[in-house]
Amino acid sequence: MKIAILSCFYPYRGGISQFNACLYGELGKGNVVRAFNFKRQYPDFLFPGSTQYVTADDEAVPVESTSLLDTANPFSYITTLNAIREWKPDLLVVRYWMTYFAPSLGFITRHMKKHCTVISILDNVVPHEQHFFDRPFTRYFLKGSHGYVTLCEAVSRDLVELAPDAKYTIIQHPLYSHFGEKVERQAAEEKLGIRSGKKNILFFGLIREYKGLDILIDAFKGLGEEYQLIIAGEPYGPFTKYQEQIDRCGCPGRIHTFLHYIKDSEVKDYFSVADVTVLPYRSATQSGISSISYHFEVPMIVTDVGGMRETIGDKGTGILADGCTPNSIRRAIVMYFSDPDIPEKCKAEIRKEKERLSWDNFCRQLLDFSSQIKNTL
Repeated sequence: MKIAILSCFYPYRGGISQFNACLYGELGKGNVVRAFNFKRQYPDFLFPGSTQYVTADDEAVPVESTSLLDTANPFSYITTLNAIREWKPDLLVVRYWMTYFAPSLGFITRHMKKHCTVISILDNVVPHEQHFFDRPFTRYFLKGSHGYVTLCEAVSRDLVELAPDAKYTIIQHPLYSHFGEKVERQAAEEKLGIRSGKKNILFFGLIREYKGLDILIDAFKGLGEEYQLIIAGEPYGPFTKYQEQIDRCGCPGRIHTFLHYIKDSEVKDYFSVADVTVLPYRSATQSGISSISYHFEVPMIVTDVGGMRETIGDKGTGILADGCTPNSIRRAIVMYFSDPDIPEKCKAEIRKEKERLSWDNFCRQLLDFSSQIKNTL
């Protein structure tokens, strides 16, 4: 089968690009796959981080791709469409995670729909930080696909709300396995410059408002001297308000910040020192951070938003906080550490999930679904 994937690939960095690289590699084992990439993903003034691209010291594995699509240049939509159409794929797979991409991706999928099967993998349907144009733009995009893959039930509900007749399947986010294995804890603690013998709480990933870091800092303020908080990730926006919280909380020596994009080779250090990962999200669909935490067998404490209950709380791989407040997060943390059986039970459930959440299984289900869709056309 000839499969075209339209999304961001190397030299773009981040979770979406990492996911696409894994998808490309797995599908390529039994198919002819071609990656169609962005020429420009965002104009620089719209990008809140330091850079969209891998840097000289990143270890991201290059993926051969055709870079054509400039989201800010409608003429490139036509160029990209023509290139995909001329390649004559049997299946076009598109990633959709933000309303900004609806005009460009929607134009291409709507015109490709009569030439091949079009399947969209939906990370989000309704974005975490919403705008008045989100729903009409997303409806425009959704009309270009024959079927949809969502990564959790919460996204499926949003999809059906906007497109009641949508044909979809749910395939849970597979595990990232390219970060290597855990290293010896004490060595990782020394490398990161944090004290040994503490109960280490990890907040990992891009720092954005909806991820609730401020809630976690307030929760941590009420914990004892035996706890340490590790904040690792690039801020998308000013870190000032979080730093002011840290300064006010009276325990700055127990809060360690690593405010930069964490390279693939560095990820294992943070998860090797972590006793638990906390995801205090105000809103969510699924989380790529949970997949990393699964890989390193680090249990999680999560809020009951989006797909967090479905993918973590109901699986027994972590603890579900009873609210999205500092007190609720603090109670969940104390509960987690109150009984050594709790972390061990969570880790045992994580090991079961690791067997199920493989890239081979994800791609097999994706191709089975696309075949079912094709048979109905």
